[in-house]
Amino acid sequence: MPESNIPFTVAGGVVLVTGAAMGMGRLHALRAAGEGAAVVILWDLDRGGLENVAREVTELGARAVARQVDLADRSAIAEAAQECRAEGTLTLLINNAGIVRGALFWDHRPGPDIALTMDVNALAPMYVTLAFLPDMMADGGRPRRILNIASAAGTVSNPRMSVYAASKWAVVGWSDSLRIELEQEGYRHLRVTTFCPSYISTGMFAGARGPLLTPLMAPDDAVHRAWRAMAAGRPLLIAPATANLGKVLRGILPVRAWDLIGGRLFGIYAGMEKFTGRAEDAPSNGQAGKQ
Repeated sequence: MPESNIPFTVAGGVVLVTGAAMGMGRLHALRAAGEGAAVVILWDLDRGGLENVAREVTELGARAVARQVDLADRSAIAEAAQECRAEGTLTLLINNAGIVRGALFWDHRPGPDIALTMDVNALAPMYVTLAFLPDMMADGGRPRRILNIASAAGTVSNPRMSVYAASKWAVVGWSDSLRIELEQEGYRHLRVTTFCPSYISTGMFAGARGPLLTPLMAPDDAVHRAWRAMAAGRPLLIAPATANLGKVLRGILPVRAWDLIGGRLFGIYAGMEKFTGRAEDAPSNGQAGKQ
């Protein structure tokens, strides 16, 4: 399939956003509606949040399709995807939903912390994408996009967020591999962007401290950067620039040298020491947050 020279736009198209009831998911949904999407599909567990965002999307002129979906449940994803296919082929899929458990690894509980984090952060984007990918591949009538929200934690190790880091490393590896596969097989109209932001002030990382010269990003700034990269078909965006520097240095320095520079000088290893997360998201034995 030849590469399309048509600029990407969501105008008149169908957009799906996971984790759409708050934070960056809400902002992505509003951005899609504001840019003329005909239908914005909203997935989240938070019914009240979904209803609020649906109203905002409708006020911007798009039709909102809000659906409660448990992204830790593969059958729920399949059922919701089957229903949403009736809206038409996706123009843009944004895998945004994510959760974090801020604790030392040995304080994680196998089910509520480890399994849930991996299910929502790592496996759900794969299952959601797999459900809609065949239609997006087959319909080359317009440029289409997949935006996977990973994290800078998927590029460097980070204490007190080991399982979260593992889930985001998985997203980075899967997302970019998918990008290459689509390119190699000739699906040039469908491009994948992996976004790896540092800490964002959505409440998900309340109490966390960014590394040296890396303040928490404002949610609207993060969404703006991710959207621009996605529309341009950029493969990978690590933001801000200092987060990208950490990835580069980690790749060229010996491990102990990086521990010294990244841990002590840049303060990366201390970023989660005062993490609290959102109080309403916290499990009974620790802190948590969702984006």
